[in-house]
Amino acid sequence: MTQKIYPRALDLSSILNSRSCFFLGPRLTGKSTLIHETIPDALVFDLLSNDVYFSLLEKSFSLENVVSANTEIVVIDEIQKAPQLLDEVHRLIELKGIRFLLTGSSARKLRRGGVNLLGGRAGTVHFHPFIARELGDDFKLKRALRYGTVPAVYCSDEPSRVLRDYIGNYLRQEIAAEGVVRDLPAFVRFLDLASHCNATIVNYENLASDAQVSRNTVYNYFDILKDTLIAFELQAWRHSPKRKPIVSSKYYLFDIGVVNAIQSRSAFRFAQSEGFSFETWMLHEIRCWINYNERDDALHYWKSKSGYEVDFLIHDHTAIEVKAKPNVGLRDLRSLKALKEEEIFKNFVCVYMGSLPKQVDGIEVLPYMTFLDYLWEGRYG
Repeated sequence: MTQKIYPRALDLSSILNSRSCFFLGPRLTGKSTLIHETIPDALVFDLLSNDVYFSLLEKSFSLENVVSANTEIVVIDEIQKAPQLLDEVHRLIELKGIRFLLTGSSARKLRRGGVNLLGGRAGTVHFHPFIARELGDDFKLKRALRYGTVPAVYCSDEPSRVLRDYIGNYLRQEIAAEGVVRDLPAFVRFLDLASHCNATIVNYENLASDAQVSRNTVYNYFDILKDTLIAFELQAWRHSPKRKPIVSSKYYLFDIGVVNAIQSRSAFRFAQSEGFSFETWMLHEIRCWINYNERDDALHYWKSKSGYEVDFLIHDHTAIEVKAKPNVGLRDLRSLKALKEEEIFKNFVCVYMGSLPKQVDGIEVLPYMTFLDYLWEGRYG
């Protein structure tokens, strides 16, 4: 596939016009490329460079000493490697009005007690792999569901190889670099198993047994995946007045290609269905819409103890069921109809792989690209 720069949906320049920003996303999602394209004149410090890292930490106020009087924007790449710099960043925001873009591929060290998070003077924006609207005519659903949309992978002529390298050279090493996993082989077993739990309600007891660790260790490992931006916790919606809900969370890895790559290397052979892949990709698209538009919408799923389940609930306005099939029947809509009886949500949508939009009993049945177009046009909210 031809290597080229795709315009991203996040308007980074607009964000930096008014404030500093933590810019967080997994490695290789295109943060550096977007920064170069958006703010090419910014002063950049890459903490992955040992020379830069040690020079900034050698003496107090070293950051101020290298920032000129007319500098407007400063980028510090991989800020989690030196969170102690945030005290100086805070001071320069107050003293000189400099806007900082602080990128990171892990939020774990930034969330620890005692770390200066700039007292609310910087927002947080999450960045993700490609979405369909960014790729335009180059978007192919089959490719996205198999290899994911991490830019380096999606644009490669050898996506399987790049994914293998990504899993081996980044994910496991990134966790090791965090210094929070004492037993790396146990974590690798857990990661293999967690990939098979993608998009499902986790049975912690079974997972702990299979990974040969304690239940508390499994909880801690999931926290590590969330903090390193590898996994997203989708919490259950608990406010159903008519039907008792299940309250356990689901976990989704950030990219379906990464899920597939971990599973393919795993000793555990439980390949997930296309339905889970389509669901994971659709969650990615919805999260990007929320994050890039800086919306406060919370995301949940709903499952009743009587067996009804709806994949995604956006705040209190839109319920979405995802079906990886070209045709949708009345049975496919039964959970949305049950949720409709709760009289809370305004919009009810079934997203599917067919080509014709239609209405069934107040439920929109939409082709996936039509739904995404409607989402970005502001129809839901």
